Amino acid sequence: MQLDRVERLEQRLGRVHAQQRLGIEKDHEAIFGHGINFFHPENWYSAHAGLRFALKVTGLYRIGHKNTKKIQVRHNNIEIPGLPASFDNFTILHISDMHVDLNPGPMQRLTEILQGLQYDICVLTGDFRGQTFGPFEAALRGLALVRSHLHRPVYGVLGNHDTIQMLPEIEAMDIRMLLNESETIVRGNQQIHLVGIDDAHYYRADNIQKAASGIPHDEISILLSHTPEIYRQAAHAGFQVMLSGHTHGGQICLPGSIPITLDSVLPRHMGAGPWKYGKMAGYTSVGVGSSIVPVRFNCLPEITLHHLHCASA
Repeated sequence: MQLDRVERLEQRLGRVHAQQRLGIEKDHEAIFGHGINFFHPENWYSAHAGLRFALKVTGLYRIGHKNTKKIQVRHNNIEIPGLPASFDNFTILHISDMHVDLNPGPMQRLTEILQGLQYDICVLTGDFRGQTFGPFEAALRGLALVRSHLHRPVYGVLGNHDTIQMLPEIEAMDIRMLLNESETIVRGNQQIHLVGIDDAHYYRADNIQKAASGIPHDEISILLSHTPEIYRQAAHAGFQVMLSGHTHGGQICLPGSIPITLDSVLPRHMGAGPWKYGKMAGYTSVGVGSSIVPVRFNCLPEITLHHLHCASA
């Protein structure tokens, strides 16, 4: 990596965060160990080819691949006690796990769907790249195409497929990346806080305490985390809402949307859609893209419009 890129990352993130991320990325081909999970199937590349071959032999690949373009627009209403009145019906467009360079078809469909949506801000909860290592230029080009169709402020976090080296180019697209940081969103004389952490699943570079350190304890805060696996820490840190992705909802599911695996350490009911933990409302997006093999079964891709509402007295 060029020295000036390292220096830019250190200036942007601080030396410890940048070096931690870059150092762990050198172990990118590990199948076992590291991260929250012991086993990382996304890094077992010989198995990817085997799975693709098996699906093609059985005739299922074409069906599963066609499903990747059937992006659903879902609506999720969230009642928040203490939400400032000016944020009632504030709408957040949530896009996750695009893996844009693995399967361009869904990205083209996504740009078509975005044309008719109304929202106040957009949040991207990571995994822009298809693989977990190697070139990332194609992922950046695909992300730039999607960004050109987003007409509101965009905020994002990185996922376990994303290298920290992508950060300067992503931010040059006018995407405010939140890596253990927060941003205050103001309407009139009222405000809420959007907080984002770096990947907690594989790179373990998350720092909720640092990210939320400047937020008054009595104000509303929403956490963006690529993985929902840190739901306990988030709830006990006082976040009212947590938006995540990572699981793909299983991607290849049994009938009834029953996931074979979520590649996550969390209760299964938190693997897709809305859920609650304590006083915190959570949502796990099944994502737009696909991982390992560009197919989906019994788990269609999605983007979500989260509508914030003042809780009834």
